[in-house]
Amino acid sequence: MPGFELFGDEERKEVNDVLESGILMRYGFDGLRNGHFKAKEFEQKFAEVMGVKHTQLTSSGTSALTVALASAGIGSGDEVILPTFTFVASFEAVLALGAVPILADVDDTLGLNAQAVEKQITDKTKAIMPVHMCGSIVDLTPLKGLANKYNILLIEDACQAIGGTYNGQKVGSIGDAGCFSFDFVKTITCGEGGALITNNKDIAENADKYQDHGHDHVGNDRGAETHPFLGYNYRISELHAAVGLGQLKKFDQILEKQRINYSILAEELKDIDGVTFTNTPKNAIPNYSFFNFFLPSEEKAREVISKLKNESLEACFYWYANNWHYYKQWNHLTQQKSLGKLSKEVVKQLQDFNNEDFSLSDKWLSRNISTLIKVSWTEEEMKTRAEKIASVIKATL
Repeated sequence: MPGFELFGDEERKEVNDVLESGILMRYGFDGLRNGHFKAKEFEQKFAEVMGVKHTQLTSSGTSALTVALASAGIGSGDEVILPTFTFVASFEAVLALGAVPILADVDDTLGLNAQAVEKQITDKTKAIMPVHMCGSIVDLTPLKGLANKYNILLIEDACQAIGGTYNGQKVGSIGDAGCFSFDFVKTITCGEGGALITNNKDIAENADKYQDHGHDHVGNDRGAETHPFLGYNYRISELHAAVGLGQLKKFDQILEKQRINYSILAEELKDIDGVTFTNTPKNAIPNYSFFNFFLPSEEKAREVISKLKNESLEACFYWYANNWHYYKQWNHLTQQKSLGKLSKEVVKQLQDFNNEDFSLSDKWLSRNISTLIKVSWTEEEMKTRAEKIASVIKATL
């Protein structure tokens, strides 16, 4: 990670096809395209790779989440349970629909803890949104059990774990819908873009319309299309889809390189007393985009991350103090700061974060350090990096 490290002839060829036709929009102008429909081709191939029936490309991972939730019927006042550890886009997508994000604890998988989730379920809960953070895999079986028990949706945010698997299935394909980001620093990139995948025909058909102003896409005259329901503009462009098509050709290569570099670091750290790794559920395989580990205490974690930065060891992260990824820094959410008025349902139903107990999340995130796994690092560079990280940890512990 990320895919932009491997830009090459594949991406240039696909982009040049679009530039030569001059048609940058994914809909219409069929006679001028020279047979090139990059977004449609990407959707078909991505569905095959992910083992699902339907893919809908969107303009970003955030819009993929928004479209997925809307297409599944989530709206004003509906509650969606998501983790305390995620990217801000997860709750932004919920709020964009007038729905209410309800946070629940994560555990040593770095993902939602099923017992914590069940405590947050109310008669307003319409969906659980597990987030596969930093390439790690959430234990989905108990969450799927809760979804079935309470007759609610399971929407996977797999934006940071594309290519990971759970019980032999690609993450994102296990819930009612799954979402991915193809932004500039994801495992494969479109520059900007996203996708939702699903085996649910109704969700797929709704998504096709919703991401394009509600257009029904019937016939070959865009001006004559009807609008069965309200929609918005979350379309991807042909240029972005073309970049993604080029990246998709090297997807397996990227995943394998991540696995190799990840394994080098794991081997170096595995025998250090006091270092433990994130819990990967049985029969799950991460996508190896990050290496995630825990130290014995918050004090030691803060000391290690400080020393790593002093050693100029780039791409090491302490999410507990990060502005984008952990609830403690989400003042705009917890204090309901918005340019326009939030819906009365959000104002009324949003948690009182001063009195919520997220000590389980604090227990794990305060001791967690993650390091990005770059595709461009050679094995020799990765070994040198792993030795330096190990040296810093040993000196601290």
